[in-house]
Amino acid sequence: MKYGFFPGCNMPAIRPDVEKAIRLSMPRLGVELEEMEGYVCCPAYGTFHSSDEEATLAVSGWNLSIAEQKGLDVLVECGSCYSSLRMGKSLLEDHERKSRVDELLKKAEKKYEGKATVRHMIEVLYRDVGVEKIKQEVKRPLEGVSAVIQYPCHTVYPSDIVGFDPRGGKPYMLGELVEALGAKVEHFSCEYQCCGGAGGFHRNSAIEAAAFAKRKLDAIKAETGAKLIVVSCITCLMFLDSVQKELNSGGGSYSIPVFDYNQILSLCMGFPAEQVAAIATTPRDEIVKLF
Repeated sequence: MKYGFFPGCNMPAIRPDVEKAIRLSMPRLGVELEEMEGYVCCPAYGTFHSSDEEATLAVSGWNLSIAEQKGLDVLVECGSCYSSLRMGKSLLEDHERKSRVDELLKKAEKKYEGKATVRHMIEVLYRDVGVEKIKQEVKRPLEGVSAVIQYPCHTVYPSDIVGFDPRGGKPYMLGELVEALGAKVEHFSCEYQCCGGAGGFHRNSAIEAAAFAKRKLDAIKAETGAKLIVVSCITCLMFLDSVQKELNSGGGSYSIPVFDYNQILSLCMGFPAEQVAAIATTPRDEIVKLF
């Protein structure tokens, strides 16, 4: 199994421990990560998408062409990157749009052919690697630990383009991947609600985003005994981790540590926390010490 690895922007710049976790855990599972030299920002929603579709599609074409030249599909962890590239690929099926993008890419001696598929980390782990293989690589299981899942909403809607996890219209793969590590996954009323992160990093909507996240965190506290939140999206990770401190400054009491799946997977594999889970706003010592 070999993929072009697309780290995006936030992961290498802000949460390099997540990138390290991916680069350590995936080869252990038989997944080879090929560098996509020259890749650029996806670009995420709220940037080019809202003002310049042509520029957006040219960037998508550029990134996808890098994987195509290597004969590989693209592996993405960030929900926004995944959705942006998948939507770009879908829109570039239109001949007129593709022709214009080809004109732009030709100036840089690039060509988009539509051969590369964009795959999310959850799908690759579940379908290509498989739960049984993951279980075999677990050295330190999370037995007896309750967890809840934050599904990246940009991997769910619009389902006909980005969806890969459709059982009964509700995602399930990440939950089963967490259970493969020995944890108990609990369910709650706001389980499929967006984390609020897309708005939480924009100054004009930060208050509303924090209130949105508060509803989710309150539901977790009231309805479960979860000791951690597991995500597979860098935006979900950063926002749910940092917003708890913000809510606490206003009188709240939130202390649920947040981990990317590959981080908790790496810990279960025996990799040291200082390499794969070193950065956090909400303290995660109670979970890390289990390893």
